[in-house]
Amino acid sequence: MDSKTATTIVIVFVCVLLFPVFIGIIGGIFGLVGGLVGGIFGAIGSLFGIIFDVIGSIFGAVFGAFGWIFGDHHFWHWPGGWFNRDLFSVFIVVVIVVLLSRSRMQRKTGR
Repeated sequence: MDSKTATTIVIVFVCVLLFPVFIGIIGGIFGLVGGLVGGIFGAIGSLFGIIFDVIGSIFGAVFGAFGWIFGDHHFWHWPGGWFNRDLFSVFIVVVIVVLLSRSRMQRKTGR
């Protein structure tokens, strides 16, 4: 057997056998790069989450204090339980919107 032929056969044999290994190495490199990029995006997202959490906590503490002062100690609801604070708040908002819209309509028409 000629050494050139044997060399060609060995090269083809090695390439056929190692083709899945090369594909695996390439896939592993893509996986590592993708994981690194995803980690960077995750870190940036977590920083945004921390910033918005701090801002939301400040607003929650301030308005939670108002709710604690005016809401929890004064139960503005019907003793039967069906007219609770949420329904009362919606009712008050609807009344204010109706009164404001009527006053603006009267200003426009001059009545």
